[in-house]
Amino acid sequence: MKIAIIGQGYVGRSIAASAAAAGHRVVGFDTNASVIADLKISGDYEGTTDSSKISDAGIVLIAVPTPLDENRKPDLAAVKAACATIVNRLTKPVLIINESTSYPGTLRNEIADFIESATGLGHMYAASPERVDPGNEVWRQKNTPRLLAGLTPEATAMARKFYSSFCDHIIEVSTPEVAEAAKLFENTFRQVNIALVNEFAQISDALDIPTREVLAAAATKPFGFMSFNPGAGVGGHCIPVDPNYLAHVAERAGVPATFIRNANEVNLAMPAYVVSRVAKDVGSLKDKTAVVIGIAYKPNVADTREAPAALIISELEKLGAKVSWHDPVVGTWNNQSSCDLRQFDIAIVATKHDVVSEADIKASSTYVFDCTGTLKGVAGL
Repeated sequence: MKIAIIGQGYVGRSIAASAAAAGHRVVGFDTNASVIADLKISGDYEGTTDSSKISDAGIVLIAVPTPLDENRKPDLAAVKAACATIVNRLTKPVLIINESTSYPGTLRNEIADFIESATGLGHMYAASPERVDPGNEVWRQKNTPRLLAGLTPEATAMARKFYSSFCDHIIEVSTPEVAEAAKLFENTFRQVNIALVNEFAQISDALDIPTREVLAAAATKPFGFMSFNPGAGVGGHCIPVDPNYLAHVAERAGVPATFIRNANEVNLAMPAYVVSRVAKDVGSLKDKTAVVIGIAYKPNVADTREAPAALIISELEKLGAKVSWHDPVVGTWNNQSSCDLRQFDIAIVATKHDVVSEADIKASSTYVFDCTGTLKGVAGL
């Protein structure tokens, strides 16, 4: 059976590679020609910007971005564009699976209702929210448990058969809304706990108590405690974004998402807090040279989405600092290139890649502030 995947970003290409390796005939569609040009997927795979290539598929997966708009509210424009492509290109019933993360009800009310009202073809529909972790060498498509549910038993069974060809652990839940809500709660859980430890880091600094020693001591408790570490904020597509989808649907249902909103605010404020700590140590930042090390949101990946480093740079510039950045993994960002680690007045480590040595960071400045907890003998969270 031919599999069509709409969206060939980090999620779509991961599914495409796994499905092709499992012996499926796969076509990956994306509107971005450079994304398609960069793909190197083995097996029976075709990457294309021609949406007509999906017309004879038996299963169509939606794996497009679900970002936030300028007001940090859910933006389903890419999902709606994918639905329009399906409406325009498919003329027979198929199984449509949504992997894009969104609020509960998206499959039923935003995808199925739109497509069926436009075509009346009687497609089958299932939700299986992605759980891809870029750069994770341990948990892949094969061994990461996969949640799924169809709008009908037939859709569920067909989705299970497809994913079972390359996933070891399939977990059926009762409705697509359960699967959609579970994905949001997973990342909201992380957002809230990261906010808690970031707030605790500020409390510890005010009380002159070493934050990470306290956290290490708390982690010796063998039950009822889960370790989280402070940092410059949260980045990537999931943790800064998904809780806003949950808050949106909660408030639309008349439930205030106060806890979730507060956690989001704490994490968004961390870059400003980091810069305030630096200013407390070195005095005025006006005309001082500063380098932010690590533009990516996590170690050893080139993904800069929602990266706190961008906000750190902005805060430094507001206070008059002359800011450069160093990230050999990213290389180019905002039409600028990674600088060399020459001598700066201030170095702030937002993300520590393995290829950036501790010795080089310390040699780059007489004052280093480490947001990651990986450097010894420097200021930090």
